[in-house]
Amino acid sequence: MKLQHYIGGLEGLEPSSFEKRVFVQSWEERIFGIHVAMMGLSDHLEAVKTVPTQFKSCWTWGHLRKGAEGLNPFDYFKYRYYEKWLGGISGFFMESGYVSSEELDAKTTAYLENPAAPLPKGGEPAIDEQVMEYLRVGDSPKVDVAVQPKFKVGDVVTVKNPPPVAHCKLPGYLRMKQGVIDEVYEGAYNYYFSTGDGVGNSMPIYNVKFDSHDIWDNLSEPKTWIYVQIFEGYLDDPA
Repeated sequence: MKLQHYIGGLEGLEPSSFEKRVFVQSWEERIFGIHVAMMGLSDHLEAVKTVPTQFKSCWTWGHLRKGAEGLNPFDYFKYRYYEKWLGGISGFFMESGYVSSEELDAKTTAYLENPAAPLPKGGEPAIDEQVMEYLRVGDSPKVDVAVQPKFKVGDVVTVKNPPPVAHCKLPGYLRMKQGVIDEVYEGAYNYYFSTGDGVGNSMPIYNVKFDSHDIWDNLSEPKTWIYVQIFEGYLDDPA
């Protein structure tokens, strides 16, 4: 399991940054815009089939997180928020064949030598309209599939300890801990791709209540609880 999956309650980390600005540098706005455009033009969306785009891949929040979490832990904590975005997106474009590493290096060198050089301009109304519509309606993971929940409110459950993978939807500090089902969300939910550790197919999601002392012993305040939304694939009957 990567360290970046296990930082909740971990002692000895450097103090967190309390930067309040959404974007610190101008390039961060651009990488945010690229990510949003990629989500809005992802080929898993039905509306994209009629949009004249050269982007022919599936891209979601999950893919962005996979790229960031796949970093070496030392790099993960070294780089700032949008630097991790930039690395994940750049790696995806190279792996998918949209740009070569040589082309990317050449563009990087050119802009470092001349930061004031004009940026590429585009403009396709159908693409702009699709991205704006995606921002309005989003992309819900809820699916119209009849799935019978394995657990009900009040059931005691144990969190599984799945094998480590590049991208994980389970907080590391909950592994092997027991909690109580507080709410069963209506319907079934899928994930955009199989993570390799039990999440991917359509399944229920639960709100699970944990005693903080069961997780962090006396390091937490007395009589405090934490609530975590967890895919059914990460839960099991109590041992």
